[in-house]
Amino acid sequence: MSAHVVVAGAGYAGVVAANRLLSKAPETRVTVVNPRADFVERIRLHQLAAGNHTAVVPLTTVLHPQAQLVIGAVESVEASTGGIRLDDDRRLSYDHLIYAVGSGSRLDRIGGASEHAFDIAEYESAEALRQRAAAVPPGAPVVVIGGGLTGIETAAELAEQRPHVSVTLISDRPVAGDLHEKARAKILRALESLSVEVLEGTAATYIAEGKVELADGRSVASECTVVAAASAVPALARTSGLPADAAGRLTVDRTLTCPAAPNIVGAGDAVSIDGMPLRMSCQAAIPLGAHAADTILRGLRGQTPKDVHPRFLTRSISLGRRCGVVQRTDHSDRPQRTVLGGRVAAFVKEQICSSTVRWGVNPRQPVMYTWS
Repeated sequence: MSAHVVVAGAGYAGVVAANRLLSKAPETRVTVVNPRADFVERIRLHQLAAGNHTAVVPLTTVLHPQAQLVIGAVESVEASTGGIRLDDDRRLSYDHLIYAVGSGSRLDRIGGASEHAFDIAEYESAEALRQRAAAVPPGAPVVVIGGGLTGIETAAELAEQRPHVSVTLISDRPVAGDLHEKARAKILRALESLSVEVLEGTAATYIAEGKVELADGRSVASECTVVAAASAVPALARTSGLPADAAGRLTVDRTLTCPAAPNIVGAGDAVSIDGMPLRMSCQAAIPLGAHAADTILRGLRGQTPKDVHPRFLTRSISLGRRCGVVQRTDHSDRPQRTVLGGRVAAFVKEQICSSTVRWGVNPRQPVMYTWS
């Protein structure tokens, strides 16, 4: 059972994988590599931006005490020699690698966004947004681009916590269009109650200082623009010569093993399972991290790894601190008719968020379930 496992990334998937490995096989040596010393609660970054949550806890409080933490960014994976190279040219060797590098944002998909907009996908950008949003003068316009769950939560949180500003949500598709119509209706009513103006069916084509230009020819004034419309994964797999899909996700089989490099196992946002990426969420990352650990453990024991069988349950959306929507889904993540709204849904969403740190990535209560 003695082996050195390197975990690239300390998000939900990486932390869960490291903790599960060490709780089940304490003789295993586990090294976790991450760009920062904090665990980022990505599901709370919209709260960080609005100024009502820090969205971070020290990694030392969520990682198993036997895990070695190395601060640095992985520049390349050298699968042929069993090593990774960091941005400061350090090299770490591994017997097994868990590829859990997560996802980020793509500001370059909208002209001018890199110079004149903020994203909500990383801690540093969310913190910069918090500082900018706090400085927006009364009555000034704030624009959020993206009608998915992240855009909705960000617009609602900013509108509730900064009621002196005017928030507009822009989406090229129907806002919350991938949810059941009952959930979408509740979301639109909640946004209206927060005085969020919703512009659907038109794309942002260019972001300039003080304005956002739309595909239909209109221009919307903006003192602070947030892009929450495009997620992206690091190019690490592709640049390292590992098999990757068109978006750059590491390609793995149903055991989460990379067929081209069997001692590499993937988990979280940055992997594609048999060509089918899952919705980016901690709901997927946590059991995938646990499953990745089990795949390695079964291999060390000479056992055949099990296939993963995704089993989604809900989509939960916060609409400020006093309202929310919880959408029941089937195991394939397809929306069902069961929808919960209002304060009860806000309470449920908060419990879900709190539980990810309380037990989801808690080294004293390592995740005991997978999608096996």
